[in-house]
Amino acid sequence: MLQAESYPEALDAYSEFLEKYPDRPLADAALMKIGSVYAILGDNEKARNAYERLMAEYPESIFVPDARIEILTTYYHQGYYEEVIAQAADLIEVLVSRGQFLRVYGLLGDTYMALGAPKDAVYYYILAIGQAEAPEKEPLLITLKDALRHLGSADLVSLIAPLKDDVPKGYLMFQLGLNYTEEEKYNDALTVLSAFIEKFPVHENVPQAKNLLASIHKKSVYSRYTIGCLLPLSGPYKIYGNRALTAVELALNQFSANNSGPSIKVIIKDTASDPAKAEMAVNELYDENVAAIIGPFITAESAATAAQNKGIPIITLTQKDNITRIGDYVFRNFFTPGKQVETLVSFVVDTLGVKKFAILYPDEKYGTTFMNLFWDQVIAHGGSVVGVESYNPTYTDFADPIKKLVGLYYEVPEDLKIPDLTADVQKNDETVTGSTTDSLKVAPAEDDKNIESKEDEKPEAIVDFDAIFIPDAPTKAGLVIPQLAFYDVKDTYLLGTNLWHSDRLIAMARQYVQGAVIPDGFFAEDASENVKNFVGIYQKVFDQKPGFIEAVTYDTAMILFQMVSRPDIRFRSTLKNELERLTDFQGVTGLTSFDTDGEVRKRLYLLQIKGNGFSQLEH
Repeated sequence: MLQAESYPEALDAYSEFLEKYPDRPLADAALMKIGSVYAILGDNEKARNAYERLMAEYPESIFVPDARIEILTTYYHQGYYEEVIAQAADLIEVLVSRGQFLRVYGLLGDTYMALGAPKDAVYYYILAIGQAEAPEKEPLLITLKDALRHLGSADLVSLIAPLKDDVPKGYLMFQLGLNYTEEEKYNDALTVLSAFIEKFPVHENVPQAKNLLASIHKKSVYSRYTIGCLLPLSGPYKIYGNRALTAVELALNQFSANNSGPSIKVIIKDTASDPAKAEMAVNELYDENVAAIIGPFITAESAATAAQNKGIPIITLTQKDNITRIGDYVFRNFFTPGKQVETLVSFVVDTLGVKKFAILYPDEKYGTTFMNLFWDQVIAHGGSVVGVESYNPTYTDFADPIKKLVGLYYEVPEDLKIPDLTADVQKNDETVTGSTTDSLKVAPAEDDKNIESKEDEKPEAIVDFDAIFIPDAPTKAGLVIPQLAFYDVKDTYLLGTNLWHSDRLIAMARQYVQGAVIPDGFFAEDASENVKNFVGIYQKVFDQKPGFIEAVTYDTAMILFQMVSRPDIRFRSTLKNELERLTDFQGVTGLTSFDTDGEVRKRLYLLQIKGNGFSQLEH
């Protein structure tokens, strides 16, 4: 009946036999069959009851280990995975046959896969394969290969190291090589796949491994020592592009003079600050097999997108929001408005103890961006913004917004004005006659004189903030700051952006701008040997002092020159991975690192205006 799949009839027959002959030798076998039928019918509870009855009534039965295994199976089918793992640990200690080990190991592998733990699952599948005979291996290998696809490279490495069985080892090695290829770790992929082919020359995955190797070798065909550079050498921003070009030339000269390795070649492309030209330039650099790209400043988004699509590492020099989110080949070596503001507010609040701020900003994109960022950072640091005013960036008179900040713009409401008491006296005079009237006329009292003098006084400015932030260019800030002093905004900290790092601001505002605090990415007067050497050489060659643009471009070029000169970097993907791992590159703009998103990690300078120059603040 069981063989004929007449399950209800089979259950009745086995149950009748067990009832009539509970002491006969086949009683325990009947219980095993009853459990099997219930399991086939999907009734795991009744199946488990049958197996547990067998263990209780016939503890010496040869079927007890198998019954325990079947109990684990019922738990697995019901999704009680933790119960399977807990009971299997004790069961493995008493198993004796190869087949029993094979079943338990395979079941544990399935259980761990169901729990989302593929590494543990693969471990038990490997143990099961070690117990399997030739015909039993095939389904286990299919299961193993599926589980391997869920493993990361680190897990595969840890499993391969102690493995002695060549059958699963070949599959693990191939999967590791495949993982490395997908992760674009081509050096590692070459090593693993070559070792796999050598050790397992007739393995079923050898043809695919050979194809992968061929594809990897194609990716290594590029000019390892050639760097592309995208700069706006014409158009509205050519002044910045040409300043950056001097830094690239200096970096190439310095690197070549101090290194005996292969010569570095730099291919310069003019973007003209045009997105279409920038994208075209990236495609041209790809055709010229460059290893990586420096820049651009203005058209970074289109260039970065093209570089990502071509698989070329690109270090942009831009403040563009979210530029590194374009992809993992895109990096930024430039400080953002957010980083400036965070550095500034952190210092002013935490070090100077300032809690109340005002913001006076130009009503344009630059000013609005910095105003919002500054306000957010003040709140994040536990401070408060007590006044915010904007001004027309085309004006030169800022009286109205300043008056609004200090309470001088609006007239005092009538109900708050000091009353005119002399009017009441006059009214009383008109209602009284004769000598009585004369007796009421008195000389103005001292209080009346005070009232008259107060009416002539100008109202005082209400400066209820300790620092004021003005995100504008030096020429405009140089006009605003003296007007602040005119309206009694004094003894407050003046805060600006890196644009204030200009001798022009000091020349215009002079004594009014003393003590102002600003962030910047480079300080030519830094006492470090690295900066002094760079500034000295730059001034000697170009007869002028370098600024941040020159410094950060110089650092970027040096980072790439050093990396492409390393013999272990044979692929653009490896270069990209090494940029992600870059830690504390000692540049002239400070210690430089990139996080896994490609964003630069760099500590900005904080500068304070003193006399006719700037001094560095410790923070």
